[in-house]
Amino acid sequence: MATEDELETQEDSRRYQVLLEMTDILVRHRALPELFHELADRLHDVVWFDVANFSLYDPRENVMRVRVFEGREPSNAPTELPVETSPGGWAWQHQRPLLLPEAREGQFGKFLEIFGRKGIRAYCALPLTTAQRRLGALGLGSCREGAYKQTDLEFLQRVAELVALALENALTRSALTEEKERLELLLKAGMVLSKGTNVATSLPAISWLLRKVFRHEYAGLMIWDREAKRLQRAAEESPLNSKLEMEATIAKLEQSPEGRAFLQKEVRVYRRHDLQEFNSPIAQHLLEQGIQGICCVPLTGRKGLIGILTLTSSESKAFVREDVSLLRQVAVQLATALENEQAYQEIALLTQKLQTEKLYLQEEIQTEHNFGEIVGESVALKQVLNQVKTVAPSDTTVLILGETGTGKELIARAVHRMSSRKDASFIKLNCAAIPTGLLESELFGHEKGAFTSAVSQKLGRLELADGGTLFLDEVGEIPLELQPKLLRVLQDHEFERLGGTRTIKVNVRLVAATNRDLPKSVNAREFRSDLFYRLHVFPIKMPALRDRPGDIPMLVRYFAQNFARRMNKQIETIPADAMEALKQWHWPGNVRELENLVERSVILSGGAILNVPVSELKVEAPMSLNSTLETLEREHILRVLRETGGVIAGVRGAATRLGLKRTTLQSRMQKMRITRAEYEN
Repeated sequence: MATEDELETQEDSRRYQVLLEMTDILVRHRALPELFHELADRLHDVVWFDVANFSLYDPRENVMRVRVFEGREPSNAPTELPVETSPGGWAWQHQRPLLLPEAREGQFGKFLEIFGRKGIRAYCALPLTTAQRRLGALGLGSCREGAYKQTDLEFLQRVAELVALALENALTRSALTEEKERLELLLKAGMVLSKGTNVATSLPAISWLLRKVFRHEYAGLMIWDREAKRLQRAAEESPLNSKLEMEATIAKLEQSPEGRAFLQKEVRVYRRHDLQEFNSPIAQHLLEQGIQGICCVPLTGRKGLIGILTLTSSESKAFVREDVSLLRQVAVQLATALENEQAYQEIALLTQKLQTEKLYLQEEIQTEHNFGEIVGESVALKQVLNQVKTVAPSDTTVLILGETGTGKELIARAVHRMSSRKDASFIKLNCAAIPTGLLESELFGHEKGAFTSAVSQKLGRLELADGGTLFLDEVGEIPLELQPKLLRVLQDHEFERLGGTRTIKVNVRLVAATNRDLPKSVNAREFRSDLFYRLHVFPIKMPALRDRPGDIPMLVRYFAQNFARRMNKQIETIPADAMEALKQWHWPGNVRELENLVERSVILSGGAILNVPVSELKVEAPMSLNSTLETLEREHILRVLRETGGVIAGVRGAATRLGLKRTTLQSRMQKMRITRAEYEN
């Protein structure tokens, strides 16, 4: 029969052999659950226990997170125990083994009560510590009283060292795996953003990637609208779209979780008790939907805050420190993509504006202006020029009145050239020359899809004139339905494109011109009185050419020299009788009529003397009684076309005055072979 010493030697030998086997297990196994179960099987050969667990210290919550890996508790769900009342916490804190119930029964009374109900009569806890880290504690429990002696604790301490090594290796591998997964997530998120048409349409794919880590129920992206001073929701993604309804816009930032995080310029995680402090419908809605946490991450670019990313979760422990760190990195990618997108949009808008301005300027260069500079020394003209000098330095709206052909556009350009806006654009729009249906688009621009033929976005004349001057010729022809929009521009300096919802601010000086009697149009309810008063701030009345006959010789010589130079001719003399005839004519078409007549005279001139067709200036003889009805009708149409300056459509156009449709008038003109040269004098 073996002696007690021999038995102890055999026991030591068995335990030593078990330690060697455990070491071999550590080398062969990588999966933590399988490793611990096999370690427990080997440990059963030398130490009796009914339950075995390990607990890890969580510095964020200051608790021991316990996992049972062998025994009567099959659940793998972690249990949180305070450090002060946990045997594992005591062993971790003091780095010494603890044996229960022989020691500190009062401190761990609740723990002993719970284990007692499960039949556990003895329990020991040993620190799990490596050379690098203090991880937690190993715990063994037995239904036998006094199951563990001092010799058992010494052996179990060796076992705990092996378990600590296994834990450290597993945690290191887990941390490396998590870090690899997070890096892969960031890489994939960057690829999604680089391939997407814009950040808003890429958000669902980004949210799907993040859900692998955060298990959130909702992701939302809001963009900061600098002009409106509010957050505007740009995109959202959620399996709970039918239930979770977030605000489309946030104007009162302090009353919203997202707005408050945006104001504070830092990542904020709100729990249920935080949401209860917000006195807002959206916070109440989140609580009703069972949301336990909401994480708001501001998006900061090179020029400051540009938006905010929001995730919500129904898990109470969502959005821990590592999650927030990853979200910050995702937010950097989103902010960079948003800034690039906004920069591309600005470049595209600027390119479109420059291309439009280029085309507009090319058209302007190709257009024949009335004259290159103001010509004349009459008192009436000098009075107009003095008015221009007076009003030009201010940004006051100017309304130029006068008959067709008096040079209203020339005066508008003079106002622009003498103002502080002279280096900016001078944009012109003839309101009578554009069909009513297209006038709104031409003036205010339109968005893609605003109407059937709107295949792309278009900038209006107002945006092109931003910072400069907008000249609205024939402003009296603007339809009543568009007049309120123009009034808004004059009052608030803002408008929306056709088919758009975004308010656009502009800094434009408006100069308008008309040959209509606007007060009469106001009385006839054809023109809004409030718009008239806004336009009639500084009126300038252009004198008719018949009211300044002394300027006619100067104008004739000026036009003759210009056209002669252009046609490679030399005009040196203007006959006195021709000049006198020009001075006596009443010029119903004003300066434009005179310019056209001089151009025709230069064409007819074969030498140095200007050949003026004076016969055209004689009063036409009355119609013969033998004139046909068609001839009378033709002459009547020509007379009305001359009186309207060649304008066919519109309220004051020739078609309206003749009581005909525009298409009917154009058809009759074509049938009667009426050419533009016959009525544009």
